[in-house]
Amino acid sequence: MFGTKSKTLVVIPAFNEELSVAAVVSEIRERTGLDVLVVNDMSSDETTDEAESAGATVLNLCCQLGAWGATQTGIRYALQKGYARCVTCDADGQHDVNAISALLAESKASNSDIVIGSCISRGSAARHIAWKYFKVITGLPVNDLTSGFRVYSFRAMQKVALSRASIIDYQDISVLLLLKSQKMTFKEVDVCMVAREDGKSRIFNSWLAVAKYMMLSSIIALCRISK
Repeated sequence: MFGTKSKTLVVIPAFNEELSVAAVVSEIRERTGLDVLVVNDMSSDETTDEAESAGATVLNLCCQLGAWGATQTGIRYALQKGYARCVTCDADGQHDVNAISALLAESKASNSDIVIGSCISRGSAARHIAWKYFKVITGLPVNDLTSGFRVYSFRAMQKVALSRASIIDYQDISVLLLLKSQKMTFKEVDVCMVAREDGKSRIFNSWLAVAKYMMLSSIIALCRISK
């Protein structure tokens, strides 16, 4: 169907995930047989060695780019290597590897540009307030706006690999708005997610962090909507 672009790459951004990344990579490879790329965002621990020992290809960044910058690097790699689709997931074990097949099946069946693994039961009150607020002001057809568990089609990969997507701070609102502006199609699949072992979200870890996130994302959202 895709000619030479017939494979799917799993992209995992990672920062100091030596305790979990090997298990995540191993499970993905065992259950799906897919190629796995770990983008090491300048970790100070043994993330690279652990990922490689589990069978992943590892890209070590020379400067810290954050979760989205590392993910975008992985998507650009996927395009360069001729992959047809890209699955993005976390290195901390939150995402259910068994759901990858369901996300890919939906992507192929619906021919959607982006399929999101959605778990709306998770998270704090702050997270749910943020979801409702941004869904209202953006009009995005997505319930779980902060899920990084996604399948990008080849068309979507091309869009988010562009330099205009490089300055995005958070991958959720900004990336989705960029794809919406390019007439990309969206689907969600219900998935289960496991809480982080340390119990802390990297974005919604305090009300101050929530306020910063909502302020910056609101500015980005309103700027994009006004275009």
